[in-house]
Amino acid sequence: MKKFLLVEDSQIVVKIIKHINDSSTRFQYDTATSFAEAKALIKANGADNYIAAVVDLNLPDAPNGEVVDYTLAQKMPTIVLTGNYDEEKREKMLEKKIVDYIVKESRFSYEYVMKLIHRLHKNQNIKILVADDSKVSRNYISSLLKTHLYQVITADDGDTALEIINKDPEIKLLITDYNMPRMNGFDLVKNIRREVSKNDLVIIGLSGEGDGKLTAKFIKNGANDFLRKTFSHEEFHCRLMHNIEGIEYGQTMKHMAYHDYVTGLPNKRTFFEQGSHELEKAQTDNTHVSLALISVDQLHSIQDRYGLDAPDITLKSLAGLLSKAFGRFQYARINDSDIAVLMVGLTLEQAAKLTEGFRTVVEDHIVIFDELNFSFTISAGITSSQNKSLIELLKDADNRLYTARDSGENQICFN
Repeated sequence: MKKFLLVEDSQIVVKIIKHINDSSTRFQYDTATSFAEAKALIKANGADNYIAAVVDLNLPDAPNGEVVDYTLAQKMPTIVLTGNYDEEKREKMLEKKIVDYIVKESRFSYEYVMKLIHRLHKNQNIKILVADDSKVSRNYISSLLKTHLYQVITADDGDTALEIINKDPEIKLLITDYNMPRMNGFDLVKNIRREVSKNDLVIIGLSGEGDGKLTAKFIKNGANDFLRKTFSHEEFHCRLMHNIEGIEYGQTMKHMAYHDYVTGLPNKRTFFEQGSHELEKAQTDNTHVSLALISVDQLHSIQDRYGLDAPDITLKSLAGLLSKAFGRFQYARINDSDIAVLMVGLTLEQAAKLTEGFRTVVEDHIVIFDELNFSFTISAGITSSQNKSLIELLKDADNRLYTARDSGENQICFN
């Protein structure tokens, strides 16, 4: 992860930003108290190694914001901090394509600075498509987006935009003008929404004509938001940030609904939804299917010996090993101690051999926890069938897991 550069001569401001950073995002950073120190750090470390520069407009050796011109010349996203609000100076700074202009008014101002840095870091992985037949407008919007480190793709009409979206599912946001040749922005939205929901692609409509009816028409037919040209720098980025955070929140909620909170593994819901589909297809194709139920031995004893957090640490450690052995199969944590693995294409003997190999890997693995280190073992029950349901397979595997435990643990049972 890249670090940020803080150019600020006030030790109080430095302490506040340091405290906010250390208690939340935990970015690494360098500090400079003068223009000369900032140039020396950038020269020594390279501008590309900084995600952004947070700079004070009034420095001892740069009282008129000279540092801003320097960081922008180095192609560093620049967040301006100032002690006094000056409308004329603010407009000049925004024209230079800074990230934002922030007045040092309260703790919230510095929290917003850290939020922007965090946003810049995430924006590097976000693709945005700009659809507008005006080259001037496309270039202007693209420059605003690139200032905030978004990946930008452009299209000069609706048909081209639709083709790009159909080919690239990684695009997370579309900014589309209304008045375009071949397919206008309104028809583009309707075509997209036949296949792609608001939770998967944000659409922001644009227009320099019409009245409030056009706004309502866009939104009623699938756009997430609407901006009227000409918009301000702040309005554009605030709307953008609000919509992107909305889709990220939805994705987070969806991920939490289908994944275990402790280990990050798929949960029981995911296993039954995806596993049932895989099992049905395998049975239709007359393909071998095996299921293993894996459990950590003596999990309660691990807690008694190493503390309350030890079981979670153990399960996280186990989860980290699973992908190497079972990466091509469907697996999930289905209760507090058990992990199920559905192995489509493997006979019972092949599944047993793979699981036995995994058991030996786990046995040799060391968990490092605070100042402690310990090892653990697993037991597993494995079953196979061509005509049983997923629940029936789990019951069979659970019976064999019980046998493995009853026979001394640290072993598998598949007979």
